[in-house]
Amino acid sequence: MTSNVTRAQRILLRSGKSPDDVVPIERALHEDVFATNSGNLIFSDASHKILQTPRTEVVSNGIATRIADAGRINSEYDAFVIPLANAFRPSFERSLERLTQLISKLKIPVVILGVGAQTGVDYSAERLKPMQPTVHAFVSAVLDRSASIGVRGEFTERYLRDMGFRDVEVIGCPSMFLHGSRLDIRETGRGLGPESRIAINGSHEAVRKLGLGKIINRTHAHYPHLRFIGQNISEARQLHWRDMSHKNAALTDIPTHPDHPMYGEDKVRVYIDPATWMDDLRGFDFSFGSRIHGNIAALLAGTPATVLCSDSRTLELCRYFEIPHRMLAKVPSDLDPADLYAEADFGPLMRGHRERFDRFVNFLDKNGLENTFTHGDGGTEFDRRMSTLALPPGVRPWIGADAPAMSGRLSWLQTQLTELTAQHIQLKRKTAKNNALPVQRSAYQRARSAVGRPIKRALRPSR
Repeated sequence: MTSNVTRAQRILLRSGKSPDDVVPIERALHEDVFATNSGNLIFSDASHKILQTPRTEVVSNGIATRIADAGRINSEYDAFVIPLANAFRPSFERSLERLTQLISKLKIPVVILGVGAQTGVDYSAERLKPMQPTVHAFVSAVLDRSASIGVRGEFTERYLRDMGFRDVEVIGCPSMFLHGSRLDIRETGRGLGPESRIAINGSHEAVRKLGLGKIINRTHAHYPHLRFIGQNISEARQLHWRDMSHKNAALTDIPTHPDHPMYGEDKVRVYIDPATWMDDLRGFDFSFGSRIHGNIAALLAGTPATVLCSDSRTLELCRYFEIPHRMLAKVPSDLDPADLYAEADFGPLMRGHRERFDRFVNFLDKNGLENTFTHGDGGTEFDRRMSTLALPPGVRPWIGADAPAMSGRLSWLQTQLTELTAQHIQLKRKTAKNNALPVQRSAYQRARSAVGRPIKRALRPSR
């Protein structure tokens, strides 16, 4: 394969943090380093690894879009790469508009990795019509700066082609190419039983509206080694701080809520880093649930997984990668994961992986980006470096009076209190200093006074 890349590159990558940034749990939750959903770090970490080569430096830009940074980005970087998930959805429209404003000011290539439109499993784009001008402006700005735009699957491809765009390529999600062309799923040939270790995942929406809560509770009753893996920042804060301020705290049927029995049994986790997430999942026999990246994390760890699809964003990825899946709305409440495991066929997923990887590499090559598997060491140095990091473990429920755990939390709170106290003192001094200064009138006030007095005298009736 011939690359169009002719010189070393410095790439700016939109991501919550770099994979080798070791962020303590308290700070990670305070700053929301994974932008609400820890699944975001699965595909951004994969993008970091894929794009790092001996001639390429990849720098994390953070999630916040700062339009004023356009000049600096143009002068310091050769390309801006944006891995996205379900960005074409109403709740993300304002963020999409800001991204478009930034991109419109850039003079360097802008490459989108795996953007998706979100609607129902019926693939109807009706709910997306009001934001179509926003999507059109975004895609137009991107295609002015790249050869093509990479989308997650069939629905998003059709959605953009119906708008008149032709340079649209289905590439899936970069997360699935964390190991390049290699994807090995462990299949023992044995069925699941009461001693099996099973991971389950799901959103608040799936629990609240689609009956996933009943499936979780039934599985919990029959499989003692079940673990629920959450992904939302609100779930992580419930586990670590018992913070019940978010609206999600109203839902008690999800295991990340302190009232759920799995919480008290320490059978719940949320991960700050994909590396620890996948390391833990290697010890499980099966994973299932409605979270697409929760199950992709399992597959990357070699653990069999089945996705319970509830919308287009999960369905089109499952169809493209041929990941075993079922429609969540159609599965019974007494669903047994042993049945999902028994019927799952991972042959198509693994057999088609090389072809899909080659398609992804061709997309990168067409857009002038090197990748570690074609132009580097296949990610060996990246993996070695990651293995040396002391990343924090998964966030666990706050139960009992564990002294070491309490010590860490209280130490962080004390540091925050000290910093806030210092800032408060500085503000008080600044306020006091400002209050001591004579009041300065504005130029407008001085001009009005100077001009106003003579006019008033001239208009005053003579006596």
